[in-house]
Amino acid sequence: MPTLMVQGCTSDAGKSTLVAGLCRVFKRRGLSVVPFKPQNMALNSAVTPDGGEIGRAQALQAQAAGVIPSVHMNPVLLKPNTDTGAQVILQGHSIGNLEALDYHSYKPKAAAAVFDSYARLCAEYTYVMVEGAGSPAEINLREGDIANMGFAERADCPVILIADIDKGGVFAHLVGTLALLSETEQTRVKGFVINRFRGDIGLLQGGLDWLEAYTGKPVLGVLPYLHGLHLDAEDAVPENTPHPQPFPRKGGRELRVIVPRLPHISNHTDFEPLRLHPQVDFQYVGHLESIPAADLVILPGSKNVGFDLAWLRSQGWEAAIQRHLRYGGKVIGVCGGMQMLGQALHDPHGIEGESTSHQGLGLLDFETTLQPEKQLTNRRGILAPPLQKEGLGEDFLQGYEIHCGISTGKALAFPAVYLDGQPDGAISADGQIIATYLHGLFDSPDALQTLLEWAGLTVTQTFDINTVREQQLERLADTLESHLAIQAVFDLLD
Repeated sequence: MPTLMVQGCTSDAGKSTLVAGLCRVFKRRGLSVVPFKPQNMALNSAVTPDGGEIGRAQALQAQAAGVIPSVHMNPVLLKPNTDTGAQVILQGHSIGNLEALDYHSYKPKAAAAVFDSYARLCAEYTYVMVEGAGSPAEINLREGDIANMGFAERADCPVILIADIDKGGVFAHLVGTLALLSETEQTRVKGFVINRFRGDIGLLQGGLDWLEAYTGKPVLGVLPYLHGLHLDAEDAVPENTPHPQPFPRKGGRELRVIVPRLPHISNHTDFEPLRLHPQVDFQYVGHLESIPAADLVILPGSKNVGFDLAWLRSQGWEAAIQRHLRYGGKVIGVCGGMQMLGQALHDPHGIEGESTSHQGLGLLDFETTLQPEKQLTNRRGILAPPLQKEGLGEDFLQGYEIHCGISTGKALAFPAVYLDGQPDGAISADGQIIATYLHGLFDSPDALQTLLEWAGLTVTQTFDINTVREQQLERLADTLESHLAIQAVFDLLD
């Protein structure tokens, strides 16, 4: 089937963004297109309607294409839980943890899943837009490759190579990457895209002419640096940036929100509505950084809760949170962050590594035991009284659960939310702490406004992250239409 693959000279070259933008361009022309990433390594994931788990970037690309997310859009997802190991998600479901060398031996089975999923997508859609992973020139990863040229060669599809000029050395990146490919792989590369260009294109033209003459391959486009482009991150935690329109602490009072940048932080896209909200001063706090005063502290999800809990203590967060609560601050724990708030975390099956138990922060009276079976469910629901406003329906909250923990204890008798009619999480007796397994807690505008008001903000501006995502995808597609040789892309597919 007509298939095009986007590969990058480096991680974060713009592969995910280019695929998302092309999917939206095709959708706007009424074409049937589907995103596909054979192998992804990321801790930001999403739950599909068919009950599986895929990379968050592929869920966004599906939105760009106007199609329902499926496990076949990302058949292999690697979720690192140590420096040398990861949980392996195959066609949406975990097959367990593997060390890097063990996964290398497992690749033939992973490859079978990749091409099974690819065949299914080819049977359902007209065009397949494929995203590579990292760089195709990683010499140590070439054997048994299913993420880059290994896939492209077997699928017999053309490749576009993208590089980030903002990092510097863009011509060395492109020429060097091409030189490290085999002759057949070099032939498969049909053109280049240069991403994140700032300045006068006339000053770049001499380099573009040289590149085309030296390689014999066309530059299909030079994409400008899109300031303020906000799309769900594939994995990397966004850098803290000064708020574009800071609100004073008096009058239209802004809310200060801090989140620890855990070593194994997962699904931090939960906080995009807060990070982009015009009345919220949002900050990630990293390793050895001082913990600032705030109105709201949020403990995020984690792929290794026990390790990250020990890290929190080593950074002084336990005392900081207790002091924060004494002065009337609010705390929210989401998924792994919820588990940290309890009395203990037990891992009898070694889900996160060694079979052990960890003492929790002890702020809520419950314990959590990790189980081999992962909970993967899309949810709808409401906040529990007294948080829930009158007159708001059962779809007040919309999100998803991804966790192995089962929590039990007295605190759960006072749930924070009701999901599909069932209680979830807990709210403390003094109303200062909320805990829930629900990812996407802030995605609904009404839920976001309610929780901000609970945390102490007088909300004067409504904010809808879903509208922002659509606006950004349209902006991205407009940019590709103006700066990319779209007809040449169609010619490659045909």
